[in-house]
Amino acid sequence: MSKQTAYLKKLRNIGIIAHIDAGKTTLSERILFYTRKIHRMGEVHEGAATMDFMPEEQERGITIVSAVTTCEWDGHVINLIDTPGHVDFSIEVERSLRVLDGAVGVFCAVGGVEPQSETVWRQAEKFGVPRLAFINKMDRLGASFSAVLDDMREKLGVRPVPLVVPLGEGEEFEALIDVLGMERIDFDPASLGREFTRRPLDDEEAALAAPWRESLLDALGDLSDEVMEKYLAGEELPADLLHATVRKGVLSRAFVPVYSGSALKNCGVQMLLDGICAYLPDPSEAVPQEAEELKSRKSDGESGLLLETDPDGPLAALVFKIYMEAGRKLSLVRVYSGRLREGMACLNSTRNQLEKIGRIFRLDVDDREQITEALAGDIVALQGVRSASTGDTLSLPDQPFLLENIASYRPVISIAIEPRNSAEGEKMDEILGRFMLEDPTVQVEMDDDSGQRIVSGMGELHLEILLERMKREHALEPRAGNPQVVCQETVSGTAEACGEFDRELGDIRHYGQVCLRVSACERGSGNRVVWAFDVEDKGAAKPQPWPRAWIESVEQGIDDTLQSGVIQGFPVQDVQVEVVSMQRNDCSSQAGYHMAAVSALKSALAAARPVLLEPIMYLEISVPDSHLGAALNLLSSHSGRVSDMQERGDLKVVKALAPMRELFGFSTYLRSSTQGRAGLIMRFEHFDAI
Repeated sequence: MSKQTAYLKKLRNIGIIAHIDAGKTTLSERILFYTRKIHRMGEVHEGAATMDFMPEEQERGITIVSAVTTCEWDGHVINLIDTPGHVDFSIEVERSLRVLDGAVGVFCAVGGVEPQSETVWRQAEKFGVPRLAFINKMDRLGASFSAVLDDMREKLGVRPVPLVVPLGEGEEFEALIDVLGMERIDFDPASLGREFTRRPLDDEEAALAAPWRESLLDALGDLSDEVMEKYLAGEELPADLLHATVRKGVLSRAFVPVYSGSALKNCGVQMLLDGICAYLPDPSEAVPQEAEELKSRKSDGESGLLLETDPDGPLAALVFKIYMEAGRKLSLVRVYSGRLREGMACLNSTRNQLEKIGRIFRLDVDDREQITEALAGDIVALQGVRSASTGDTLSLPDQPFLLENIASYRPVISIAIEPRNSAEGEKMDEILGRFMLEDPTVQVEMDDDSGQRIVSGMGELHLEILLERMKREHALEPRAGNPQVVCQETVSGTAEACGEFDRELGDIRHYGQVCLRVSACERGSGNRVVWAFDVEDKGAAKPQPWPRAWIESVEQGIDDTLQSGVIQGFPVQDVQVEVVSMQRNDCSSQAGYHMAAVSALKSALAAARPVLLEPIMYLEISVPDSHLGAALNLLSSHSGRVSDMQERGDLKVVKALAPMRELFGFSTYLRSSTQGRAGLIMRFEHFDAI
């Protein structure tokens, strides 16, 4: 085995994913402590967690940006990403999962599978990421290991297979049982859980472990005939065979191994680390990446291929995050194939721009270690890649590839901000530009009439933190208006219109005439442009083909017009624009057809019964029965529509939909009306007409 292959086999790129307050950051802190990356554990509730390095994270006790660090355990190198749990920062989870090989889903032993847990789990499923599960907070009152397993089966549709189960729950939680080794594990509080002991199970403990052992062997027997035969024959099952079969189940996503413990009480983290190294894939075992070979487009249009994780293969690296540090731009990249060297020339294939790699760093939260080379499978930060944005592909200039981009999110809320003077305005525009580079869900537009900047994002908290960062990091306090809902427009009918442009611009006359038909598409299907006549040159039978430049001008005019609708100027969605006909004369030009398409589409949109689409939010309210009436009354007064009601322990769980415009300040009102005893989850669901 070569040195490079051996390095890949010992590398793990993993993420910690979960619902807010499930204990992700506390678990990450313990992982860093036990891998001796840090010598003192910081606590989230004290604002001292290593992975929450932003002041806003430390003050609020939540994760806002994905933090990346590298640590070592049992001879393995682990690139660890702690992702946010709050729905406003879903893009952070999405772009982290895009570059990970494995993940650990953290579930609260009391709350079970909560809404954002389900969301991030589905995101991981979309990318084919193998996962382990860690049921945290087993020491809390109301903890139920079995209830969380049932939740996983019902809500996530997975087969949970416990490997480490709790001995006792809540106040009676005292130790863990290793189901594979049939041993009891006790943790030493004096060493903060770093020291632990194993011993064989006594008769009572063995009786408790027997059903878990049986369910484990059933799951392994479904994957391995050898395990099944030995199990049925009553033979001893070798540990190596069991471990190999568990790994097979994880990589095939046939089941999810489940660990348990209490990160805050320093119980169970080392067993999870063992599982990460033993069962989650190394980069060479991850799902091969689909790539488009730009210089080898075949005549039939097929240019796709699958890239294996090979340090000696062609370079293909994905930029998954941008952040600014002391005025310098750092690009976080996952190298899927080939290698990056300090000073090498590469191509930003997405933007067709040549770049030179400045310096390469291994990541350590807000610190970094300079290296000279990064191999396939590595996650590193690059300095000097000036053109890079989230989702861009880096490759060799003579062998360009294009990797699948990262999904985009549409903002649902905006605020108007304005500088206090003209000098402040220039600085503010520069800062907002940086924020947009770092976070693709931030959008900024200039209102020419008022001079205000319209900043859009994923929620009230998202925008609030942007303003806090502006004040803290750059000493800017712009005047800010009240939050406004970001809507969209569409049409509810069909209409046809023609636009004609015939005018002199300068000394040149420009002409164009375009007729369009607009109709509604299925909600959420997006926009599409179709042509009702041939626009390509079919040979001698078509003596006057339409110049490609004119066609592109029409398409550009359509695209520009769809950015601003006819009701309130919001983007137009879910419409089909059919180009019915075009007329030409001796003065026909690109400008003429562009302006004619704009005129025709505006008229057609106005005649096709335009409607406004508002963001509809999904709400989940967890509230004690004594405050259920107050919560329902508040929901009704904010135009909420209850879709389901369930029980979770001693709480009532109300699921509802409500328009975003009715929900400003809703969380504050809910806390007030329920004496602070209600929990609220709110996320964007879809756009719809009200």
